[in-house]
Amino acid sequence: MNKVRRKFVLYSEIAILILLAALMSVINVINFAMAAEDADLITKQIKDHGGYYDKVDAFGPRSGNDPAALQQGEQNNPQQNSSPTTGSAAGKESASGLALNRFSDNIGPMGPDSPEMNSSLRYFTVSFDENGTPSVVVYKVSAITEDEAKEIAGDLLGSAKTGWVNGTYRYRIYKHDGVKYVTVIDQGRELTSAYRILLISVCGGLVFMLLSFIILRFVGKWLFKPLEEAERKQKSFIGSIENDFRMPLTVINANTEIMERQQGESEQIKTINRQVRKMTKLVKNLSVLSLFEEKDMTKTRLNLSDLLNSALDRKKKKFEDAGIKLTTDIDPDIFIESDEDALKRALGELIDNSLKFAEGTAEFSLKKQGDRITFLQKNPAAVPAGSCDQVFDRFTRLDNAKDKDGAGLGLSYVMGVVKHIGGRASAKSAGGEFTLKIDM
Repeated sequence: MNKVRRKFVLYSEIAILILLAALMSVINVINFAMAAEDADLITKQIKDHGGYYDKVDAFGPRSGNDPAALQQGEQNNPQQNSSPTTGSAAGKESASGLALNRFSDNIGPMGPDSPEMNSSLRYFTVSFDENGTPSVVVYKVSAITEDEAKEIAGDLLGSAKTGWVNGTYRYRIYKHDGVKYVTVIDQGRELTSAYRILLISVCGGLVFMLLSFIILRFVGKWLFKPLEEAERKQKSFIGSIENDFRMPLTVINANTEIMERQQGESEQIKTINRQVRKMTKLVKNLSVLSLFEEKDMTKTRLNLSDLLNSALDRKKKKFEDAGIKLTTDIDPDIFIESDEDALKRALGELIDNSLKFAEGTAEFSLKKQGDRITFLQKNPAAVPAGSCDQVFDRFTRLDNAKDKDGAGLGLSYVMGVVKHIGGRASAKSAGGEFTLKIDM
């Protein structure tokens, strides 16, 4: 159960990590995309103004919030600039209101249309004539020299229309009247905020993962407590069965042997012996299954091919006696890491299962392709078509097993060994053939 609880915490953490990573990725991708979009709006306005942020030329009209346009409007309306006598309260109020209105008009919206952008924007524009000779149109940046600006612009000529250069510079390439222009703006301050959000989200995500791990540890312990108690009772019950049944079965077996010596063989004594052996095997299987769960098995390097061949050789006579044709296709020298005793018992259970249910033929295959090892057991059997994975559950017996000996524990033990070596087991029935597959 401790393994189940650890898996619950692990899988929950993986799910949380995936969701958190997806959320942070979306937030930061959108954030950087918006920063790039804002930069493109600015470079587009510079393009429309002929390489200048605030200059009018044939490329397009002046921005409505341009300070020069506002100043020109004031000159055309001298009455707006006139104010009442300085000592008049009404004049002061009017002047204050006018100043507030002008401030409100000049502040403009945030973004490329804001008048404040003209004084804070750092950019340069370089033009290239038909001969490719560079000429600086605008130079308003301190981080690089004019010669470096020409060199950067020249390197960008063959690039995409817009993009990033040197991490923090956004550029745009455009053409007018046969002259190419390259405008590059410095977005370092804007990207700083984006990178801070990225750093905060990553650090916050790590802290959240740590807190979720601690919470899941406590929640998992509380959640699995009833299951652990049920498992403890189950193991206690299995131990009680073993102790309570072993002695009576021993006594019954001894008494039947005495009766057989005194009275000779009889059908009644044979029936008693058969049922005693069946009960003894059941108790033994329960004991072995319980020990397998509690035992911390050591893994050693084992030759699975040799172990399977040896197990089949020992059972070959039983296949012949049962009239079952045994077919094998086993690749040599396939090694795995497992507990030797547990693996031998699991192989024995698989072979006994085939002996018990096969009809006419039984096929065993062991193949290795790359790092994948596949074991197949096939045999015609009267099993309902479809998935038969329930055969790995404890005490599960399909319809074709009602008249067979056993308690439905053999394949459950096999599944335990397969999980121990990190493999997967599945079973299905199709076309009258039962197939058991194990990937290791």
